[in-house]
Amino acid sequence: MGDLRTRRCLPCEGGVDPLTPEQVSELMQQLDGWSVDAASREIHKDFNFDDYYRTMAFVNAIAWMAHLENHHPDLEVGYNHCLVRYTTHAVDGLSENDFICAAKVDALLEAPADACGL
Repeated sequence: MGDLRTRRCLPCEGGVDPLTPEQVSELMQQLDGWSVDAASREIHKDFNFDDYYRTMAFVNAIAWMAHLENHHPDLEVGYNHCLVRYTTHAVDGLSENDFICAAKVDALLEAPADACGL
């Protein structure tokens, strides 16, 4: 399966089944601090920052990554946090794309702080 951060999202127009709870559980092991809902239809993580500027820099970095991957999360933004939620609406559940993007969101914070303004 390889490192999720190096993979690319594949177009998903539906017509395929969402990941099974077993597949979700296996992929969750590759993420740090993410949670899955009880129905295995959504993954989410709340990221905390020192101030609004850093929160918004993070949100903008996610927006750019989502644009490149053509897979977009739901975001809840507050002064010093951003709740990131992934699900694949076309399959009414989770796909590998959700896990690829979640891993890439985590990677945004692994970059040197001056590289992305966080």
